[in-house]
This record gives sequence, structure tokens and C-alpha cells, in this order.
Amino acid sequence: MFLKIYEVNPNPEQIRKVVEVLNNGGIIIFPTDTVYAFGCDIFNTRAVETIVRLKNKDTRKPNLSFVCHEMSQISEYAKMDDSAFKLMKKNLPGPFTFLLRGNSRLPKLFKNKKEVGIRIPDNNIALSIVRELGNPLMVSSVFRDEDVPEYATDPELIHEKLGSQVDLIIDGGMGGIEPSTVVDCTEPNEHVIVRQGVKELRE
Repeated sequence: MFLKIYEVNPNPEQIRKVVEVLNNGGIIIFPTDTVYAFGCDIFNTRAVETIVRLKNKDTRKPNLSFVCHEMSQISEYAKMDDSAFKLMKKNLPGPFTFLLRGNSRLPKLFKNKKEVGIRIPDNNIALSIVRELGNPLMVSSVFRDEDVPEYATDPELIHEKLGSQVDLIIDGGMGGIEPSTVVDCTEPNEHVIVRQGVKELRE
């Protein structure tokens, strides 16, 4: 399925269609404020494992991120001290991935991970999907270093390349290739920029 959704005012009926696919264990490709990404319900183990296979990743390593729609949702799955909370509040929504220590509410597949990446992208399509779904999306960028950039940024070319491997692709306009800035907040009262991405962190 290929669905055009406008970011300025996402159509609620279209968002419900997307969530129906996710509730049925489907894999989607959707826009964020940085790159297009694979996404699925974090509580659907089979769907998460499918994305891991598509990306040739290892679920034991801390390289999978969640998209949440607000700060209160982050606290349901990860631990934040005051310092991390203030830093995130200042920079989110935005093109950042914050590494935090997970808590006991993490899905079973993530229980052996010491940290999780958390995103609240500045993109209405992504936020609307997560809000309607009711829990975070597990996400991983469709872009790989060896990719021709157009095949990771143009929704029609993404569909041509990956349409047979996923259940739904959202056309939300042209995407980017610069990733999010990754900030490690797993140690108390300190943070480290692990990867400088598209935007500078406001401290």
C-alpha cells in the first residue's frame, strides 16, 4: 500500500488506516524530521524482528529507537533524571535521539538492552501515528551508507525499492539523508554527544 499524507494537517482517516496496519503486525515506512524510517509497534515481536532482518541488525545491540509523541510517554519506558529531562524538554520535538536506560515496562525483546534510543520527531505524520497507536513505534532508518540517496529520500523510489518488503509506505514529501544527533544520557547528570547529526543540541 502507498499512501500520500500531508504533514501540515494529517488526515485522521488515513492515520487510522496506518494504525490498523500496525495493529495487524505490519511494517510501515514513514517520514520523520530527518530520514524516512521503517516502523512497527514495539510490542509486536515478529514485526520488530522483521525490521531487524531488513536492516541486518542485532536486537542485542542498542541501535533500535522508539518514537514517542510526548515526554510523559517516554517516562513509561525509560529512566530520566532531572538533567536529562530538562535537556530533552529544551530540544524535543526535534531531530535528536536520546539514549536512556530502559525500565521494566520495555517489551520483552528489549529487556536485555542497557539503553534505548528515544525520539520525538518534529513531524506531524509521525506524531499523529504514535498518538493514535497509543504506544511507541520501533524505528530504524531506511538509509544505509551504500544507498543511492534518492532511494532513501524520494517516497516513490523508496516504494520501488522496498515496497514488496513492507506493508505500507507513506508519501510525506521528500525526506533527508542527514541523521538525528545522538545524545547519551545514561549516566547521572551528564550527557555526551555520540553522533553529530542534522542539528546542534541546545544546552
